[in-house]
This record gives sequence, structure tokens and C-alpha cells, in this order.
Amino acid sequence: MDYSFLSPVQDRLVDELELQHSQTIGKKLRVHSRTFEPSLDGVKIAIVGVLESRNSINYVGQEFQFTEIRKAFYKLFPGNWLHEIADLGDIQRGESVEDTYSALIQVVSSLINANIIPIIIGGSQDLTYANYRAYDKISSMVNIVNVDKSFDLGDSSKPINNNSYLGKIILEQPYNLFNYTALGFQTYFNSQEEIDLMEKLYFESYRLGAITESISIVEPVFRDADIVTLDLNSVKSSEVSLKQKYSPNGFNGREICAISRYAGISNKVTSFGIYEYNPSQDDEATAMLVAQLIWYFIEGVNCRIKDDDFSDFNSYLKFTVLVDSEELVFFKSKKTGRWWIEIPFLEYLNTKSKQHPLLACTHEDYVSATKGVIPERWYKAYKKN
Repeated sequence: MDYSFLSPVQDRLVDELELQHSQTIGKKLRVHSRTFEPSLDGVKIAIVGVLESRNSINYVGQEFQFTEIRKAFYKLFPGNWLHEIADLGDIQRGESVEDTYSALIQVVSSLINANIIPIIIGGSQDLTYANYRAYDKISSMVNIVNVDKSFDLGDSSKPINNNSYLGKIILEQPYNLFNYTALGFQTYFNSQEEIDLMEKLYFESYRLGAITESISIVEPVFRDADIVTLDLNSVKSSEVSLKQKYSPNGFNGREICAISRYAGISNKVTSFGIYEYNPSQDDEATAMLVAQLIWYFIEGVNCRIKDDDFSDFNSYLKFTVLVDSEELVFFKSKKTGRWWIEIPFLEYLNTKSKQHPLLACTHEDYVSATKGVIPERWYKAYKKN
């Protein structure tokens, strides 16, 4: 690993590890310190901070650190985890924001190529753009899931900021974005123009109320995601510290942690970002929430089950449903009971097995199809194609 872009974790945090319980996460992490650059052999998950927020619309020149988040995370106890974890330290602000983007692109791409999942802590959410560009030489088809109060489409004709990075992702070459999904959006934070554009592009969106009523509806969405980006302003103000408070409506701590775990469980998610962190003097609540978000994502990764190998006929059940003139083919994993639906209008996933790509879905989607209703996710993928 090239550590030239990364500054080590603060000495006082490393020193405090000596005083912790022997079973805490901090005692088991491979920490990049001033005197130690850890090997990443065998590491599955790497934490990277990015001290950049100059493209935030609320930026007023403040500097910040992730010391309190690390302090809270190191003191937690791990679950029954099998994977090695490293804390690589922070990417400092470059001379320009583009320099910071470039450093993040190189760090993320090198980690993904090494089969290591980066957990990125920011900083303003426009860093998602750099996270996305890291996939340019890795994948030609990328799905992004954004846990946010708003869509972040913005005005693409203006310079990029934390409310408009998606417009730049959509319009800038190379065009690698296949699907974008917004989870937890609140209508009053989004212009009608943006809502109409989401529909026109056949992107997916789930309102806050629909998710809080039945949080499991978002699980299939994460199964198709490559990048998950989470805006801390999607959390209700009663759950966070003073400077982090944004809106009385949003996800509570339990819901946002469940969402983080769903992201980790997905076999396809290869990077996870937590953004819009605003430290303050009474920082404990927000720092602990971010630490627990990281904990739940790692817990999810350790609970991953390879249940999407559809070349083995003994590992799944196949169901065919005729809806109008469409023949819908569903697959159900015998291992986990999770469902997928075939997308016959896209290129074969594997030319040898002639396997069409599959879209994650729910058992309810299958039941609806037997009653003559085409699943909305399938319909949007069809229209997008």
C-alpha cells in the first residue's frame, strides 16, 4: 500500500490504545501510526478519513479531525468477526479540492483492486464523486445507493458541491453509472424539477416514511449496489450532537444502523462512505453514532453469504410467471431465501452459461407478479434500457 497520500492516526489515540481492554476493536486493528505502516495482507476492510469539505455549500473555512469518531470506535467490542480490519489514517486536504479527489481516487481504486473494502469518512458528500471515479478502470457499470434527505442532483452547469455531485456523475465521461437510488428522501428538501428528473432517468427513490414503516424493503436495493454513500443529515436532529442537528425528521439511530448493516451484508457493495460530519464541542453523540455505523457495516460484511451463484442448479429454485406478454423469471436462494428476478433485455452476465443479469427483489414482488403486477424495480430497469 502506498501511504504517501495518508497521514497517520494521531499519537495520543495510539497511546490510549495501551490502556484499553484487550478485547476492544482498537486492540485488534492494524493502525497506521507515525512509527508503523501496516501490511494489508489478509485485510478485508480499511477505514480512510478524508479531511475535505471545501465544496460544501456551508463551508466557512473550518478545519476538523476524526479523532472523536476513532476514539469511540476503538473502544467498542467486535462481534464474532473473521475479517482483518485496518485504519489507514487520513487523506489531508490537497492544495485544491481536485488534488484531494485525485488522492482519494488512487487510494480507493488500489484498495478495491486488492479486494479490500474501503470505509470512507468525510467531509462533504461531494467526495462520493471521487469514490465513483475510482471505479473507472474497475467496472463499466456502477450502481450507487445514496442514504440522504435529498437527491443531490443540483445544477450540473455550476461547479460541483455537496448538493450537486450527482449531476456531474451523470453528465461526465466516462459514463459508468447504471443506476442511482435515493433512500430516505424527504419531498420538501427536493425541487419538483429534481423529482421529475429522477422519474425521467428511471432512477429509484424511497421516501423516508415508506422505509421507516418497513425498513426491510431497502435490503434488495443494497444487493445491487457497488457504492453506498450516507449523508449524516439524513439522521433526525434528536439523535446527534448540536452542530450536526439538521432536521427534526429523519432516521433514528436504530434505523440508520440497520441500513448500514444491510449495506455490509450485500455481496456486491465494495465501498461505503459516511459524509457531512460536523464535529462540535458536545461531539459524543455524533461520534458514537458514526462509530456504530462503521461497526454495523463491518458486522454485515462478516455475515455475508455467497448465495448468488446461479450456475449451481442445486442452490436455487426457479419460478416463471407470465404477466401480460412478459415472462418473468424469479430465482430463490435455498441458502438464504433471498429472491432475484431475471433481466432478459440486458446482455448475458456469463456468455458460457447464457445467464442474464439478475435484479434483487423480494418475495412480495414474486407474489405481486402472480397477481399480474410487474415489479417496479424490473419495470424501471426495462425502461432505462
